[in-house]
Amino acid sequence: MESLGPVLSVVGRVLLGFAAAFLVPLAWAWRLDDPALRGIWFTSLAATLVAGVLLEAATRRFRRELQPKDGFLLVTLVWVVLPAFAALPLYWIVPDIDVAHAYFEAMSAITATGATALSGLDSLPISVNVWRCFLQFIGGLGIILLVVAVLPLLGLGGVQLYRAEAPGPLKDAKLTPRIAETARGLWTVYFAMSGACLLAYRWAGMSWSDAFMHMCSTMGLGGFSSHDASFAYWDSPVIEGVAIFFMAVSGISFARYFIAWRQRSVRSLLADTEVRAYAAVLAASIVLLTLLLEEHGVHEDRWSALRAAAFQVVSLATTTGYASTDYAQWPVFAPVLLIFLGCFVSCAGSTGGGIKMVRMLLLVKQARRELVRIIHPRVVNPVTLGGTTVSGQVIANVLAYMLIYGASLIGLTMLLLLSGLDLVTAFSAVIVCVNNIGPGLGLVGPAGHFGLLTEFQLWVLSFGMLIGRLELMSVFVLFTGQFWRK
Repeated sequence: MESLGPVLSVVGRVLLGFAAAFLVPLAWAWRLDDPALRGIWFTSLAATLVAGVLLEAATRRFRRELQPKDGFLLVTLVWVVLPAFAALPLYWIVPDIDVAHAYFEAMSAITATGATALSGLDSLPISVNVWRCFLQFIGGLGIILLVVAVLPLLGLGGVQLYRAEAPGPLKDAKLTPRIAETARGLWTVYFAMSGACLLAYRWAGMSWSDAFMHMCSTMGLGGFSSHDASFAYWDSPVIEGVAIFFMAVSGISFARYFIAWRQRSVRSLLADTEVRAYAAVLAASIVLLTLLLEEHGVHEDRWSALRAAAFQVVSLATTTGYASTDYAQWPVFAPVLLIFLGCFVSCAGSTGGGIKMVRMLLLVKQARRELVRIIHPRVVNPVTLGGTTVSGQVIANVLAYMLIYGASLIGLTMLLLLSGLDLVTAFSAVIVCVNNIGPGLGLVGPAGHFGLLTEFQLWVLSFGMLIGRLELMSVFVLFTGQFWRK
């Protein structure tokens, strides 16, 4: 208990803070829903609050400075525990839902995956849809990153948490001398852009409620919607244009915006190697898909093909997962390309999931380096990124990550196949969950939903979303014997 106590104490305080999140759906329920739902939301809030108080009180005497390995255990526990409490109102309100489906939906929301196990979204109480989307807003930048702004002030080792939570192989680069200042700066950018997104959706024609919900799921790159048809519900090029813009900017590291703001110049943003590669891949994919749709006659004119291609490329590549059409009915190359893009296009430090563009750049550069070494064994050819030499340790970390990433995809897919799921649905479901993309193919395509899967399959995919959001290493390190040794 002496080793777990300090971690559980922080988990208790995180629950205390998380309880306040229930006030958002409670406010909507108070105004627009059946009065009976108010009690459910209040009970969920109270249950979370009481659990936080009891856990913090029981472990208060174990408080101490967190060690580096404590951070990995803490982020994993937080991302396991919060969905359990977030699932309470879903389990009590949504008809005919079991624990596995409720937990899956909550995990999908908090990890900003956007893979839904629910259908009939248009008929759900508005407070439920607000809750689903608001969870994605919270999870988008990372609940732990928010807590990090407070932890250093309490002497709880905020740097260890930041190292565990921050995405990407270059996460040790510091933006400011203090991690709390960094976190506050990133949240300032996040909230400022979120406010602009909210107003833009409202201007484009959404109601205030829809604008709020879709702002939450857009900025978090989660992809939840209050409508079964997603963006096809409006069939509006203006609304889709707003979504494309804010999905695209959210796929870039918020740290880059923070640095550009501090320098009062966008030069560093435009010159960033990862950002330029990100923009190039998006542009090339949109052109390719537009030509493909036009060639196969999927749309009547080039404008319609461009509109559909741009929306779906940006949506899937940034791991948002919105749909303006059933792209599973496009030529088979198209949906496979879209899911493939979601695996690596988002930038490290953004709210997107997947491998991250910076890792792909390093892998390509390392592969090129090895090919050159075969021809010229004695040549000195270090891997560089943005004019900076990348250490061998970073390259080794990326290669280890890719090995664990591939093994995870294979292992989880085999479990789903063992449970009786077909290959297309199983493999695509694992890919979209581990990469936090959203809809897949087969039964879980844009016209289907994950609610068609069994409880066992949903638990497997919930684990996939967890390891994907925490970038694999932070979770799998807990399964090593060395982690638990003093």
